[in-house]
This record gives sequence, structure tokens and C-alpha cells, in this order.
Amino acid sequence: ADGGRNLSLDSIPMGLPMSDPTAWATAMNNLGMAPMGMTGQPLLPDFDPALGMMTGIPPINPMMPGLGIVPPPIPPDMPAVKEIIHCKSCTLFPPNPHLPPPATRERPPGCKTVFVGGLPENGTEQIIMEVFEQCGEVIAIRKSKKNFCHIRFAEEFMVDKALYLSGYRIRLGSSTDKKDTGRLHVDFAQARDDLYEWECKQRMLAREERHRRRLEEERFRPPSPPPVVHYSDHECSIVAEKLKDDTKFSEAVQTLLTWIERGEVNRRTANNFYSMIQSANSHIRRLVNEKATHEKEMEEAKEKFKLALSGILVQFEQIVAVYHSASKQKAWDHFTKAQRKNISVWCKQAEEIRNIHNDELMGIRREEEMEMSDEEIEDPSEMKETEESALVSQVEALKEENDSLRWQLDAYRNEVELLKQEQGKASRDEDTTKEQQLKLLQQALQGMQQHLLKVQDEYKKREAELEKVREDKLKIETLLETLKEQESSTSRICACSQEKECPAEKTLSNSPVKSEREALLVGIISTFLHVHPFGASIEYICSYLQRLDSKICTTEVEVLMTRLQHTFKQELSGVGASLEKRWKFCGFDGLKMT
Repeated sequence: ADGGRNLSLDSIPMGLPMSDPTAWATAMNNLGMAPMGMTGQPLLPDFDPALGMMTGIPPINPMMPGLGIVPPPIPPDMPAVKEIIHCKSCTLFPPNPHLPPPATRERPPGCKTVFVGGLPENGTEQIIMEVFEQCGEVIAIRKSKKNFCHIRFAEEFMVDKALYLSGYRIRLGSSTDKKDTGRLHVDFAQARDDLYEWECKQRMLAREERHRRRLEEERFRPPSPPPVVHYSDHECSIVAEKLKDDTKFSEAVQTLLTWIERGEVNRRTANNFYSMIQSANSHIRRLVNEKATHEKEMEEAKEKFKLALSGILVQFEQIVAVYHSASKQKAWDHFTKAQRKNISVWCKQAEEIRNIHNDELMGIRREEEMEMSDEEIEDPSEMKETEESALVSQVEALKEENDSLRWQLDAYRNEVELLKQEQGKASRDEDTTKEQQLKLLQQALQGMQQHLLKVQDEYKKREAELEKVREDKLKIETLLETLKEQESSTSRICACSQEKECPAEKTLSNSPVKSEREALLVGIISTFLHVHPFGASIEYICSYLQRLDSKICTTEVEVLMTRLQHTFKQELSGVGASLEKRWKFCGFDGLKMT
């Protein structure tokens, strides 16, 4: 590469001796021309330095190898050889092929701009355009005063052609001055315009991809359900028939729901919709029966599972018994170490699996026992409440029927008024039919009025029954209160008798707490009542204490609490029949009093 100066066509090749054909052959090879007619013949008169080629030789095509910017395709096993490039006002000499390739930065996305450094000081934009326009269409050149510039191309692949010139030495004309020479350094440059165009292109590709995906989704999307038909008398009769059929019930119910939500119900169509709703209500019994059959099947499946599990457990017990019998000394001594190890491992695994299955079976039995106990243990007060709620629900149902019948009466009256209005407008032939319709409507009205009277009588009877039940409940509550008062009076009498029997103990100790047991009871009761700031009944307190000690009785606890007046106080809560005595913790206030 350093000897490239000897290959210049402007100065040095003019002084070469004619008897040195090898130098000319090398220069012609570097220019990409065949060395024809160079064996000792005088070639200087035929050489045209302005054209840079020999006369008599056909003109050089820019696409010929060696003169183009991008070299011809080279086999992968051969190294690339850069050639001299001649332009109108400058010459480019290739770098040393033994040197490493010039370093470049990471390529920015959508890069169309290159940085060119190492330009000659006397280089102009025309010279730069002359050199780099062979790489492709140049859009803009931004030259700096410090011997570098930025060149923007039209396409991205042109940047790769421009990078091929990195490392070339440039010389302007035939001058050897430093200001007319330089070493080119071409690298990727980051420009906002390139990035913006690349982002626009990426967005366009993303839009196309979204459009393609949307088309794919629409192609594979299931078809939408058929639209619900509009209401008409004919469609209403069809839907009413479908509602009676179990197989078409779900479809018909969806249509009915859509009609009601659309607002198709009016005075004219109210009876038709009521009949359809009534037929839909008739399916409740069928659904309840289906649920009962499924529950029965589930219970049968549970029983089968329980039986199968118990059979499996029996077989596991037998297998474990075999392992235990084999581990006895009579048979154990005859096995080898490996056999004994395997038998012990198998025995442990079988016992673990047996225990898991046994726990599962016991859990199923516990659940069944809990269900049985929940069914057996029921308070009589809950039974009465359920009876009351049943009566209340029946009364509400009768009220709803009464309201629906009233609405039907209003609808019939409106229809009668409409018929009367139409009667004056219609012809005489239609009068007879309208009179018949009026008679039929009057008969229907009479029947509805009779039905209303019956419903009202039933309503009055149920209200009377409800009042009786309430009176019975009040009587039972008063009896319970009297019984509680009797129990409290008896407990006080017992406490007084105990105090009379042991006066000596009172004289010995003046403190209300006589033993460590009573002190423990006072502490537990005070913590319990501190958690219940609104107080608790004596039965509630005793039920909590009896969990800790079943021997504790209510009289003992009540006597102890009455003795400690500065620690516990009794208050009445409720009104009338719901009066209740509650104990509260007042130790913080009693501390100040004492």
C-alpha cells in the first residue's frame, strides 16, 4: 500500500523506463486493465494522462472489477483486495491489506447517515460528492471546518458501500501537499431524521401486523348468536309453547327476558306476559326434583366410595399383617440383608398409606355424625320461628296474589273502557260481537271479584293465626322470666343458708374472696366481662366457666359476684317482655370508691 504512490498516473508513471515492463504490468493490473503490448514497446506516446488509460484500449466500464465501489463477489476462502479508485479531481489509494479493519461504532437503527473524517483541508463539497455519489444517491452533506463531514444517503444499503471506503488515502489532483491529502475514516452516525423515519416504518409494520392479526381473529371468531325476534302475538304464542317444553325452555326464557327488558309489557300485552311468567314459574318444581335426584346420586356415590375405601383399608391391614409376620424372628433370620431392608421399607410405606386412608374414612364418618347431630338438635324456639316465618311467607304470597289480581282487574277495566269507546265508532255488525265480549269480560270480572273475596278471607284467617302465635310466644316468654326469677331467689336463699351455717369462717376472714379457687374465678370472670363491655347474663358466664370446670354451678358464681359489689354490678336491659339481667365489670370505678 505504501508503494501506491509509484502507481500514480499523473507524475511518476511518466518517467518509468521502457525496459521495465513489470512495473507497467503491476500498474495496469491495479487499474483493472489487461497488460497488452507492454513487452519493450514505447508506450509513453500512446498514454493519455487526462484519460488515465491507454489509447487503442476500449474505455473502462465503471462496473469493471477494481473501479467500482463495491468489489465483485469474492469466494469466501479468498481475502478481499481493495483497488485504487480514480475520480475526476482526486485519487483514492487502498489501505495496507495486512492492517486490521477500521473500527466502527454500533449501527443505529435505520441508519442512513455516515460520519467521514480525515478529509483534506482543501477538500470541498464537490469533491466529497464526487467520491461518495458512486455509493448511491446523496441527499445532504453537512461539512465542518475541522476536516470532517456528515453525509446522508437515500437508502440504508448505501451506508455499507460508503463504509467500504474507510481507511483509503485521498489525494487531490497530483499535489503532495499535506493540505491536499488525508486518510478517510467512515463510520455510522446517529441522526434524528433517520431514527424518525425508522420509527415511522416500524409503526407502519406494527399497524400492518395488527391488521393481519385482527383479520385472523375475525376469521377464527365464533359466529354471534342469532338476534331475538321482535314481539308479536304470533311470536308470543310460539314462545309460550316453547316455555312448556323442557328441551326448549332455556331459549324461550332468554327471549322472554329480552322482551321484558325492551319494554314490550303494556296494558294490552300484560296478560300474555303474565301467562308466560306463570309457565316459567311452573318449571321450579321440575328443577327442584332434578336437584333432589342429583343429591341422591351424590349420596349413593358417597356410600359406594365409603364402602370401597373400607374394602381397601381391609386389604391394607392384611398386607401390613403379612409384613409384621415376616419381620418376626422365625422368618426374619432366613432373609438376606437386602431382603430385610426392602421388607422394612415396604412395611413403612404400606403403614403410611393405610394411615392416610384411615384418616380420610374417619373424616367422612365425622362429617356424617356432625350432619346427624345438627339435624337432631333443634330448639323448640327455632321450630316456632320457622313456623312463624312460614306463616309470614304465606301471608306475603297472598298479598302478592291479591295485588296481581287487582292489576288484572284494572287491566280488564281498561279493556272494557277501550271497548266502550270503540263501540260508538264501529259498525252495527261489530256491536253484537262487542256485546258478547263485554258479557264475557263482566263474567270474568265477577269471577275475579269472588276470588278476591276468598283471598281476603284467607288473609284475615292467617292474620288471626299470626296474632295467636304471637300471644303464645309472649306467654312463654313471661313464664321463662318467672322461672328465672324463682331460680335466682332459690339461689339467694341457698347462699343465705350457707352463710348461716358457717359464721365462724366469716369472722376469721373479712375479705369477700375466701379461697384461691374463688380468686381464680374472679380473675376469669373479670377478664370475660372486660371483653364484653355491654355485659353478659349469668347463664352465659357459667357456660363459659363450665368449659374450664364442669363442676361450677350458677349459684356459686352468682353468690361470689354479689359479694364483690365494687367489682361486678347487675343491670337490667331490654323493654317489656325482653327484660334481661346482665352483669358488668366495674372494677376500675370501684377502685376509686374503695
